[in-house]
Amino acid sequence: MDSEVGPLRAVLLHRPGNELKRLTPRNNDKLLFDSIPWVSRAQQEHDAFADVLRGRGVEVLLLADVLRTALEDQRAHAAGVHAAVDDRRLGNDLADSLRSHLTSVDAPTLAEVLMAGMTFEELPSAEGASLVRMMHNPRDFAVDPLPNLLFTRDSSAWVGDRVAISSLTMPARRRETALLDLIYAYHPRFRHAARAYGAHSAPIEGGDVMLLAPGVVAIGVGERTTPAGAESLARSVFADGLAHTVVAVPIEQSRATMHLDTVCTMVDVDAVVMYPLARDSLTAFTIKPTGDGGVKVAGPTPFLEAAAEAMEIDRLRVIDTGLDPVTAEREQWDDGNNTLALAPGVVVGYERNAETNERLTAAGIEVLPITGSELGSGRGGPRCMSCPVRRDPPPKRH
Repeated sequence: MDSEVGPLRAVLLHRPGNELKRLTPRNNDKLLFDSIPWVSRAQQEHDAFADVLRGRGVEVLLLADVLRTALEDQRAHAAGVHAAVDDRRLGNDLADSLRSHLTSVDAPTLAEVLMAGMTFEELPSAEGASLVRMMHNPRDFAVDPLPNLLFTRDSSAWVGDRVAISSLTMPARRRETALLDLIYAYHPRFRHAARAYGAHSAPIEGGDVMLLAPGVVAIGVGERTTPAGAESLARSVFADGLAHTVVAVPIEQSRATMHLDTVCTMVDVDAVVMYPLARDSLTAFTIKPTGDGGVKVAGPTPFLEAAAEAMEIDRLRVIDTGLDPVTAEREQWDDGNNTLALAPGVVVGYERNAETNERLTAAGIEVLPITGSELGSGRGGPRCMSCPVRRDPPPKRH
């Protein structure tokens, strides 16, 4: 897979589950949600999103299904138990008890614990006193839930024929890495997938990784992806022959701009939808291999110039979010920039971003609108909620 806009053939999604029912006003900030979603409505919205993709010929893989299948392998099951149990939180005795219990459960039960977590009152009963049990509220988490699994883009990203398992920055998301690791290692579909291991060595998230064109990768550097992570992935894709240029893009470290794809996504082979305030302010460092295992770095230069030069085109067409500064700010916050391309010039976007969708339509982009009133409560749009695992090559430019 070497583009953002080649015809999408298969995608990994996560249908909202019981992990979202763990969110309360007491913990939603820690778990990175801005409000408490209405879970049944979020599921309806997500089902409609998946149906839009299927209606365009996209194979939809659901993370819960592939996780359960992977866990049927005993090696994956053991890895899942290891990922669930935190000795430092539980202490050796309680950790051993939980580890023993989870080792005995079937794959669907373990998958549910890995995704939805487990409270202290849900732990298996055990003989003997436990200070850890006694000093925790029964509703405290012995195994944290993973409500951000919804955003499958961040935890893994495909570059060419290799998958990069993300090193997630926020504590609430770090265990997602272990789940994706065992899925790609043990699910029959992915068992032979090669890895871009550079992404493991420093923080990088898939929402910051954008395949601008064959051989050209943009990497946002901000709240979630560090300069070390960007350089690590750049060196990895160069070593594997997957790219000839990486464009590292500094972005503001804030909740509103947590990833590059919150301010810019590709909607055609030569076009992006972009937050107007970022249009002139975004810069980029251009990274290229030296041929002897090293890299050379140039810049910073304006992002749009650096991207067009790397893509070997005269310029990138830019479609602005919104119609005026206030609308643009509102629709950027509501993921108006966060579109998922199903083919060149065909994207999925939230219907509430009416002005942005009108601008896209006027520019010749077909917008497939979906409802996201509950899905957006974790600050993520259609691109955030999807990890493409197979695309056809984009058409050649003439």
